[in-house]
Amino acid sequence: MSNVASSSSSEKAFKVEAPDADLELLRKKLALVRFPDELDGAGWDYGAPLADVQRLTEHWQSAFDWRKAEAEINTLPMFTRDIEVEGFGTLNVHYVHQPSAVANAIPLLFVHGWPGHFLEVRKLLPLLTAGGEDHPSFHVVAPSLPGFGFSEAPKSPGFKGRQYAELLNKLMLSLGYNEYVYQGGDWGYTLGMHTVFHYGNKHVKAWHTNMPVPSPPTFTQYPLLYIRSMASLMFDKAAQNNLQAMVRVFNSGMGYMRQQSTRPQTLGYGLSDSPVGLLGWIYEKLVAWTDKYPWTDDEGMQYFCLLSFPWPVAIIFLKAEPDGAAPGTAVIEWVSIYYFSRGGPAASTRIYYEMSNGGHLEEIGRSPGWTAVPLGVSHFPAEVMRFPKSWTNTIGRLVFESEHDKGGHFAAFEVPEKLAGDLRRMYGRGGPAHGVVPGKNGYDI
Repeated sequence: MSNVASSSSSEKAFKVEAPDADLELLRKKLALVRFPDELDGAGWDYGAPLADVQRLTEHWQSAFDWRKAEAEINTLPMFTRDIEVEGFGTLNVHYVHQPSAVANAIPLLFVHGWPGHFLEVRKLLPLLTAGGEDHPSFHVVAPSLPGFGFSEAPKSPGFKGRQYAELLNKLMLSLGYNEYVYQGGDWGYTLGMHTVFHYGNKHVKAWHTNMPVPSPPTFTQYPLLYIRSMASLMFDKAAQNNLQAMVRVFNSGMGYMRQQSTRPQTLGYGLSDSPVGLLGWIYEKLVAWTDKYPWTDDEGMQYFCLLSFPWPVAIIFLKAEPDGAAPGTAVIEWVSIYYFSRGGPAASTRIYYEMSNGGHLEEIGRSPGWTAVPLGVSHFPAEVMRFPKSWTNTIGRLVFESEHDKGGHFAAFEVPEKLAGDLRRMYGRGGPAHGVVPGKNGYDI
């Protein structure tokens, strides 16, 4: 990938530019693919269906235009910056930084997860940075986590929650945002717990997640919450259904996590050498974790031209479906970010090993500690993790909560207007986190 130096000695403007040789190798590998067989009538029970992967592979090889996708991605304001992490030296971090035209907008750090990446913020940008008299505006920073996208990967073992928190906080401080708010799902949620624990109150003034993973309340720690929770589980049908769904997910949908948290290197050979293997590994999650999202849509340029449009106009454009969409374009662009990533596809899987201490999955979601930093939560019906809502109070000081009738794991990508709306309500006038960043209310005044 190529970087173009800016006026800053540390920050450099960034453009995605895959070498021609890498594109040629990709085409050759796609042409030489050897597909497995498939049982009659297997459907999705055994994983990504053969017909789907064959169709997507054909599209990747013969129809998808990576150079066009690159040009559209490069319209985003992207940069890299060296961030020193104690014990791990300096890592070169890639990030999107889209300031609002509103001078007193609220700085917001948006953090993705796996198998997501920085492009999840793309549709949110025009919504969050738009100014107005009746809603807050945000300066948005969306990094690629180390080992993801175009950020440098750690070179030695042991890069865990404390290190991610240090890197994320230092990134915001380096951009001049001494006080900011945080949003994240998936790993963005887990790393948010660590960032808030270590840098809350002083730097992180409030945070929001679309994937809360709380612990069950205990009688000794949360006696009243424990009693309410037990009563809820006895009589609340929705809570019972969510827990039953969670059991099904853990029984049949967590094989990827077990593999990535124990033997990521072994898996990495297949993901790095076989683009079709990488496609199948990620495509399965894109379909299974979303709320019937139409992955045949061409995501295209429409989202980049909205940055200066007002909120209502942006919604109209975001809901529009372009004619003649190429099948699989959104999927292939998504997977291509992993294929052309700086550290290679294997680098992104190691976060599971580090955060689980080599396969102790209970360690992944373990909180470093409860904090009083204001917390907001959005619940989406197709989210993979759906715990009883009352448990959310075990995460932190819950001040905002919303329930939606549509959306899944990739809320920022699937239903950006709903997620943006929740952030507006949480930080807007009359909202529970209004004014948490002193002097940064995010209104045109």
